[in-house]
Amino acid sequence: MPYEPPTHSVERSIRATTGAKIVAGIDEVGRGAWAGPVTVCAAVTGLRRPPAGLTDSKLLTPKRRTELAVELEQWVTAYALGDASPTEIDELGMTAALRLAAIRALEGLPVRPDAVILDGKHDYLGSPWQVRTVIKGDQSCVAVAAASVIAKVRRDTLMATLGTETDDCAAYAFGDNAGYPSPVHKAALEELGPTAYHRLSWAYLDAMPRWRHLKKVRLSAEAAALESGGQLGFDF
Repeated sequence: MPYEPPTHSVERSIRATTGAKIVAGIDEVGRGAWAGPVTVCAAVTGLRRPPAGLTDSKLLTPKRRTELAVELEQWVTAYALGDASPTEIDELGMTAALRLAAIRALEGLPVRPDAVILDGKHDYLGSPWQVRTVIKGDQSCVAVAAASVIAKVRRDTLMATLGTETDDCAAYAFGDNAGYPSPVHKAALEELGPTAYHRLSWAYLDAMPRWRHLKKVRLSAEAAALESGGQLGFDF
């Protein structure tokens, strides 16, 4: 389906109203997966014309997405990635884990951004960062779209590597599902149980009596309170 290409309009607005000179776009991937990290990319693009075909990574074919990621990594002014591991997700909850991964990405940039464009309607980053949330920012904002593509390809590659190079993970078909729910993934879980790469606080274990005893209760009371407060409203 045809789509409108992303623009720099939000970044121009931020620059005009706040005086920010360096604006980073942020997007994440892996939030709803059963296995693997949540990965955040922070990308700084300036106001240059982006590569042709740039849009939300989910709207691209795997082949085009991979090709575009290689191009974007050379085109962007700077980018950095941050992960939160399955263990960190279990201990902190998704809201806090997203913030941790985003901070790691932002701190990996060579220069600290003056402002951040965050995909979605919820600001999981917060102070001291100056944040502008944009619903469907991965389709409408150049920097966020670039972050979306880079993050998706990097995480998919990581999960595929686990699925092919780690014997314990071969049955879960991570190369096909990237750790997200799928019939093959579910069947492997029911038969073999979770691996070291699975999130053990997730509700999928409730439906697997054989492995239900492995489910973890979140250790951080502060993180549990933040999650139960409904800032993001996730229920996995």
